[in-house]
Amino acid sequence: MKYQIELKDDILYIRLEGDLIAGTDTQQMIEDADKQQDGKVLLCAVDLSNVRFMDSSGMGVLVSLLTKFRNRGGELVLIKPSNHIRKLLIVTKLNAIFTIAENDNFAAQFLKESIY
Repeated sequence: MKYQIELKDDILYIRLEGDLIAGTDTQQMIEDADKQQDGKVLLCAVDLSNVRFMDSSGMGVLVSLLTKFRNRGGELVLIKPSNHIRKLLIVTKLNAIFTIAENDNFAAQFLKESIY
């Protein structure tokens, strides 16, 4: 899995590519996200549009990120998961805890409204 992290307008964008499965790269991604402004960033958008596959450990990574942001009073949204990832979220009932946005603009709008 590859990832890019970008802080834009007080929102941390994490753009994932490849397969979202547990490993050193996913642990490093979580640590890199945590280090952004010393853990003071409250809003996060995870772009899943280029994720081909996700297993249960990948779902755990998303839940871990969501928990980190909500524990500090923030919020996380998923951007454009593929049909395969959407089905996994529905089957596991994680669609009830994650908000899904179709693009960066909708994600930013939802996140900004969620804390004000």
